Order: sequence, then C-alpha cells, then structure tokens
Amino acid sequence: MAKNGSGARVTLKDVALQAGVHPGTASRALNVDTRELVNEETARRVLEAAAELGYRPNPIARGLKTSRSYTVGVLIPDLTNPLFPPIVRGIQDRLEEAAYTPLIANTDNDTDRERADFEAMRARHVDGLITATARRDRGLPPGLEDVEMPIVLVNRRLEDGGRPSVVADDRAGVALAVEHLASLGHRWIAHLAGPQELSTGHLRLDGFHQAMAAAGLEVDPDLVLIGSAFVESEGERLCNELLERAPDVTAIFAGNDLMAIGCYDVFVERGINCPGDVSVVGYNDMPFVGWFDPPLTTVHLPHYKIGACAADLLLAQLRDPDTEPQQVMVDPELVVRGSTAPPRV
Repeated sequence: MAKNGSGARVTLKDVALQAGVHPGTASRALNVDTRELVNEETARRVLEAAAELGYRPNPIARGLKTSRSYTVGVLIPDLTNPLFPPIVRGIQDRLEEAAYTPLIANTDNDTDRERADFEAMRARHVDGLITATARRDRGLPPGLEDVEMPIVLVNRRLEDGGRPSVVADDRAGVALAVEHLASLGHRWIAHLAGPQELSTGHLRLDGFHQAMAAAGLEVDPDLVLIGSAFVESEGERLCNELLERAPDVTAIFAGNDLMAIGCYDVFVERGINCPGDVSVVGYNDMPFVGWFDPPLTTVHLPHYKIGACAADLLLAQLRDPDTEPQQVMVDPELVVRGSTAPPRV
C-alpha cells in the first residue's frame, strides 16, 4: 500500500495537495464517470499526481458514499471454450478502466449452477450483470427474470430485445461462409447447427437457409443436423451421422470452430481428405485454428471488442438507469485458409 512522506497511507487529500486542487476536484478527475466535468489540464495534473504518489482509491469508502459495490458479475457458460477468454478480457479491461471489478463465474451450461452463481453475486451486492448464458426466450434463470439490476447479454440476445446485448451479425457471417463455398462450385452444402435454444444456433441456422436461397441453392433436409452443444464431440457425432446419410457431400458449414474440429476427427478416422473430398468452414476464428492441418477457413468475430462493448453498455446503464436497451451488432469477416477448395470433379 502506498505511503506518503510521513509513512501514512496516501489519501485523496494528498493527491489534491500534490496537484494543487480541491479534494472534490481531485475526486471528480479520478472518477471516469465525472472526469469530463473537470478541465482537461486539471484532470491530467490530478492523474499524474495520483500515479506519482501511488494512490489507490479505497473501494469500501467509495461504495459507502455511492451505495455501490463497484463490482460486476460476469456469467460465462464454459471458460474452456476458447471463444470466451477474449470476451472476458474485453469486459475486464473496460470495467477496470471505470474502477469496477468483475466477479467471474463459470456455469458449465448448468441452469441450477447458473442460478446459484447469480444468487451468490447478488448476495455480494454486484452493481450489474453481464451474462453469456442467456437463452433465446429468457435472460436469467427461472424466477430471476424480473430482478431490478442492470443486465447486459454478451454473445447472446433475446428475441424481444428486452435486454441490452452485444452480438455478431450471425446472418451476415453465415452468408459469407455460404457465398464462399458456392463460389468454389459447391452445390450440396451441409450445415451442422448448434443448439436452437441459443440465439447463436438459431440465427446461424436461419442465416444458412437465407444464404442458400440467395445463392440459388436448395437446402437438403438430410444435410442439416442440429447438435445439443457447440462442442467438438457434437461436431464429431453429427459429422458421422451426416456421412452415413450423404457420403457424397462436398462441403460442410459447421456451427462453430469446435464443431468443425470434430469433423476433422471424423475425416482422420474415415480416411477422408480435407479439402480434396470435403471442404469445411467454421465460425468464430478461435486462436490456433490457423495452425491445424489443414488450416481452418472460418468466420472471424472480434471477441475482445464484443466484450468491451458489453461492458460499455453496462456502464451506460449504471450512469443512467433509464437508458433504453441497445442491441449492438458487430460485423464478421471471412478468413479463407486451407480447409476449402473446389469440389472434386
């Protein structure tokens, strides 16, 4: 803990004295929510003084003054999924800039655990919640939907738009994938879809139908299989089922990169060449998918930006509880690598 010249803990008054301002001015300059009320040069002096003295705000004292804990709950369904760490990092960086601390819980996609984690966070008086666990028809576990707390959904959204959310434009991302495969000459394209109770699974399947129609291609019902989770084992299971149904399929659009990796496992077992026999496109552009054999063609999402935007929406609600729920969509990009090629003639 930083000490001043007399050996005592550095206080806000010490910072104000060093910067030559009133303690109230120093307090406003150090708070990102009120910094704009202070002259830019004055704010700079205060921040420099705080850094020089090693000043750290006392969150307990700050909370007593504002009736806030300056903590935010973050519910994540599966931290082992490489999709979520950059989202969490974006949330944490933006919250910490505003002097909030995230409390992160991994729910393992279990509704009971999700409810317990939420109750534990509420017992710790979190000021708001960011959750990536929402289903299409609800934002919180049963019985907690009407809780009065700022809540933002990340990588998920509700169909009625009743909660602020930050998601990728999944329909646009799927269109990029289908257009790419169609441009290579593929006509019978399969889709291994994610769970339909999640907005990501539902929107990607809906986008697949729209994109196929836009490309003038027919959707064969036998080439559309729906999984219970966005995981490698489901990708493997669905891919095996697909190849039993349609051994001559030439292209697969997987619900996400993990499901695409499951397809790779099947190809190795069955002696199928990718992309010579079957092309594969994933979704998310997780770290390391460019190092696979073959490197995975996939739809890139700016996960860090998604997390940072979610934190911004929550901070806006904390500043003004009457803020209208915003639905933010970020644009995806197609990253073409070695897992796609024209179908073999």
